[in-house]
Amino acid sequence: MTDARVVSRMQVFGIDVGSVRRKGGFAWSTADASQRGQDDPSQLGEAVLASLKSGSPVALAFECPLSVPVPAADGTGWTELGRARAGEHNRSWSAGAGAGVLATGLVQVLWLLHYVDGRYGDVRATTQPRTFLEGRASLLLAEAMVTSDGKPEPVEGHQDHADAVAAALRLEELLASAENGPVVSDVSCEPHVALNLAAVAALHAGVLLDPEELKQDVFVAKARPVIHR
Repeated sequence: MTDARVVSRMQVFGIDVGSVRRKGGFAWSTADASQRGQDDPSQLGEAVLASLKSGSPVALAFECPLSVPVPAADGTGWTELGRARAGEHNRSWSAGAGAGVLATGLVQVLWLLHYVDGRYGDVRATTQPRTFLEGRASLLLAEAMVTSDGKPEPVEGHQDHADAVAAALRLEELLASAENGPVVSDVSCEPHVALNLAAVAALHAGVLLDPEELKQDVFVAKARPVIHR
């Protein structure tokens, strides 16, 4: 059962992963943009730590693929290797852009988790919204998709910051909707088994996480187009 206190107190961050050597290449923000930063991931780490230490659960939406489908290892399963996940449409995780940001983002996810765990200790994380919303983990690792029609207008000339805000907004919206029923991911590896890269990163960093999640989908928040009335 969803713990209403989690929804009311949670802090959601969107992270637009990218090169830390390009100005603005790495950007992060809360949904209301009251906290934001770029280039230096340790600033995000400190913001996450501050929220956790104040008793606020934290949800992180990284704009990079964090679970990939693994087809059955049988005579025909190989034909499904590299295909898009359900819900991705023409923005496949395995295409050039997706594969590139996966490699960049995965290392940044891992670095951030090492940073937080090394300064907080006994961080309990999950990639499953139900576990997070029931209060059984204080850190949710999620994936964001900010592409195509869901791409927002730049903020103060910065697309990366706008994408980070859009990621946080969509994840916050989905988690808040849990009070009205089950939360459904916008993208899924089904019918294939998932390789959960966020879970791999968490376990590598020493963060507490159920190893069963290694074969479960990461929750994906796909930004929706802004409708102007």
